[in-house]
Amino acid sequence: MTDEATPDPTTPDPPAKGTDTKAAAAPTAAPGTDAVTCSSLEYTFGDTKAVIDLDLSVAAGEVFGLLGPNGAGKTTAIRCVTTLLPVPAGMVQVFGHDAAREKMAVRRLLGYVPQQLSADAGLTGRENVALFARVFDVARRERAERVSQALEAVDLTESADRLAKTYSGGMIRRLELAQALVSAPRLLMLDEPTIGLDPIARTSVWEHIDAVRRATGMTVLVTTHYMDEADQYCDRVALMHRGRIRSIGTPEELRTDLRERRRAAGEEHPAPTLEDVFRDVAGSGLDEQGGTFRDVRSTRRTASRVG
Repeated sequence: MTDEATPDPTTPDPPAKGTDTKAAAAPTAAPGTDAVTCSSLEYTFGDTKAVIDLDLSVAAGEVFGLLGPNGAGKTTAIRCVTTLLPVPAGMVQVFGHDAAREKMAVRRLLGYVPQQLSADAGLTGRENVALFARVFDVARRERAERVSQALEAVDLTESADRLAKTYSGGMIRRLELAQALVSAPRLLMLDEPTIGLDPIARTSVWEHIDAVRRATGMTVLVTTHYMDEADQYCDRVALMHRGRIRSIGTPEELRTDLRERRRAAGEEHPAPTLEDVFRDVAGSGLDEQGGTFRDVRSTRRTASRVG
């Protein structure tokens, strides 16, 4: 499901030598600052334009869905925001911090669950989360408590001391969510968080995401191609196709717009779904854009690991 053939790093770089890891604290932002702002964001791999002139604002505290098929540019856009891909200054800001000039400040504000598996099967759930606590610079004196809190938030306390390789697919995704939450991020970024999961496990993962968001007020930016999930859980969505955002709004606004346009054209259709909206926006090119062979292989590998 990735948008390009580059390696998929799952955690930020460790702090530079001389960094005071005990005193490290998340940077602040002015009141009213958007969680994410992208201004004319573009990213190219060789001759392929993965993201084209993307303008996007995600308000603090909302759940925002970036939707589209394989190869639409969703993962590339996410990686630009996380600083895993370099962008020119001024294109991406996270709570007012420039992703090019203030990489470490941006990273301290983020929790990131990548599409590829990030949990270590040879470690227990608790050890996995503790590892991320160290990587994300959680103060040593707070680590044990923060690890326990993150595991409790995703309902893995009773399974915390089992090896991750004994977990079900849904439990693995919840473990990865705990890994992202242990640093108490202000912005949680999820790249296809329910890929490869059965419907019950998908619902469970989303219920935990929603519970954490309600309890903490954090912002959630998620990519998905499951339109039903976006319709149910996202406050606003952007429909992305061939590197561009084609439409943006609340799910209800987008459905209503399509319904009214159909009525104006004299067409009789059932009440449109979000998938109908996306097919209308993408046109006939939707079925042609299914990603590359590498995309399909990556998707199946991820699904087999968590399924």
